[in-house]
Amino acid sequence: QVQLVESGGGSLQSGGSLTLSCAASGLPYSPYCRAWFRQAPGKEREGVAAIDSSAATTYADSVKGRFTISVDNAKNTLSLQMASLKPEDTAMYYCAAASFCRVDGALLRLPEIFPNWGRGTQVTVSA
Repeated sequence: QVQLVESGGGSLQSGGSLTLSCAASGLPYSPYCRAWFRQAPGKEREGVAAIDSSAATTYADSVKGRFTISVDNAKNTLSLQMASLKPEDTAMYYCAAASFCRVDGALLRLPEIFPNWGRGTQVTVSA
């Protein structure tokens, strides 16, 4: 059974830091590409960051310099370190995995590339 399970969400004040994790199991492939997306109430899902097996990364402009995506291959876990959080970062955060992708700026606008998704973890940032 394919599972992507996010954890680490929570509520905090603006300026704080949080690290999200996504544990993968049962995938029928070794993920070449993993990503974080988020969706706030009433808004469309947006790509936050992505990483491939060569450690190439891409970030949304809104999080550059504040968020860092990484993979622990030994634990098959994807992480998202978030710093200097803002109220506009409030959203449900989802991890996603794909067997192949090209990590560039367009990738974060193509969630359909990712066949496997977690159920999300909520991040709420208050002013």
